[in-house]
Amino acid sequence: MLSQAVIERVLERALSGGADFAEIFAENQYYSNIQLNDSRIKQAVVGRDYGGGVRVFYGHSAIYAYTNELTEAALLAAANAVSKAASGEGTSIIALERRQVESLHPMMTPADKVAKEQKVEVMRKLDRLARAAGQRIVQVDVAMVERMQHVMIANSEGLWVEDDRTYTRISCASIAEKDGEKQTGRVSPGAHAGFEFIEGLDLEYLANESARTALTMIDAGYAPSGKFPVIIDNAFGGVVFHEACGHALETTSVAKGASVFADKLGQQIAPSVVTAIDDGTMNGMWGSENIDDEGMPAQRTVLIENGILKSFMVDKLGGRKTGYSPTGSGRRQGYKYAPTSRMRNTYIDRGEHSLDQLIASVDYGLYAKQMGGGSVMPGTGNFNFSVLEGYMIRGGKIAEPVRGATLIGNGPESLTKISMVADNLAFAEGMCGSVSGSVPTCVGQPAIKVDEIVVGGRKE
Repeated sequence: MLSQAVIERVLERALSGGADFAEIFAENQYYSNIQLNDSRIKQAVVGRDYGGGVRVFYGHSAIYAYTNELTEAALLAAANAVSKAASGEGTSIIALERRQVESLHPMMTPADKVAKEQKVEVMRKLDRLARAAGQRIVQVDVAMVERMQHVMIANSEGLWVEDDRTYTRISCASIAEKDGEKQTGRVSPGAHAGFEFIEGLDLEYLANESARTALTMIDAGYAPSGKFPVIIDNAFGGVVFHEACGHALETTSVAKGASVFADKLGQQIAPSVVTAIDDGTMNGMWGSENIDDEGMPAQRTVLIENGILKSFMVDKLGGRKTGYSPTGSGRRQGYKYAPTSRMRNTYIDRGEHSLDQLIASVDYGLYAKQMGGGSVMPGTGNFNFSVLEGYMIRGGKIAEPVRGATLIGNGPESLTKISMVADNLAFAEGMCGSVSGSVPTCVGQPAIKVDEIVVGGRKE
């Protein structure tokens, strides 16, 4: 992407103002975004984007500048800009050594080699299948997003590495209507893979599952309000841990003292049934990478082991500020963002019980089969999440479906109230936003039992 001579000159210019570390990040990206609404293609955007950025460290401070031109002149201008943040004697770079990256995620069918008509036919089939699931399905929205990114990272410590990443995802949202009210069911599988991932999907299952949720919830009554046990099922149920606890385990917040977990390393923060992991090495997973956006190999990081806080997610600057070793967690949306510590595939590990055993242990409570979106106060961990598909539990058995339920609580506090963990671990894909942009992440967990949580509902 860039010659060794150009990289060296840019790094030397970036260091010329007295910085003690300099880094170049460059990317060339292909993207495709196709949207189908009301059985018609409403949007089809295909293009390329490329550019680069230069970052320097002055102790615990970082300066970043970027350009959308991958030329020596443009990168030298960015390097010159960041070098002026301080005035001091320039340092030297360590001789660059090109490192080869072994791909954990081989791609068979690149997105830009597949005809748009072939992609659209898959989307139309999903649309037809979802509409055929029930007369009350009044609208189906299908989207296919693909991204192929080639990156290069080099720094003044001698690192020089390049990598290719491919992300493919399709979503199907079915909307049911009854008496003027609407309910939505959604599936959105994705992978670190090419179009072969789409070709391997069971489209009939995805369409039916999307429609089933909408049709079930449109007939459901409203959920009650109160404080009682909740069973949060697997896959996207992990979004609660991701949002309410996961962000507080990134040095993005830990280094600033803005995390409730900042001073709890080595302490018991959850019951012994809870083990939580952030893993960037899982083959073909949506949140996986061969290397992070600072050039460090992906790794598996145990965050909580049997309830004990074992590690944070650490990027290079976060490591400087906290003294913790980087964990391959430095991520960014693209060259317009400086990296910071981010989650990859983050999940609560499987336990010893079955989902049936968790349900049977509750006399009266809520079964949150599918979670929806929500909000979190980062500094406190206070959260508010909607339940996309819910059921009451009565006498240890799943009873009637309910809609409109909201889980309200505090992440660290709710973590301490997990008493049972099932064995049905599963994952779900999503996009996570933070100061370094939006990046692909997986959330996951088996079903968990939270002994007490506030449930907001509309039923008296």
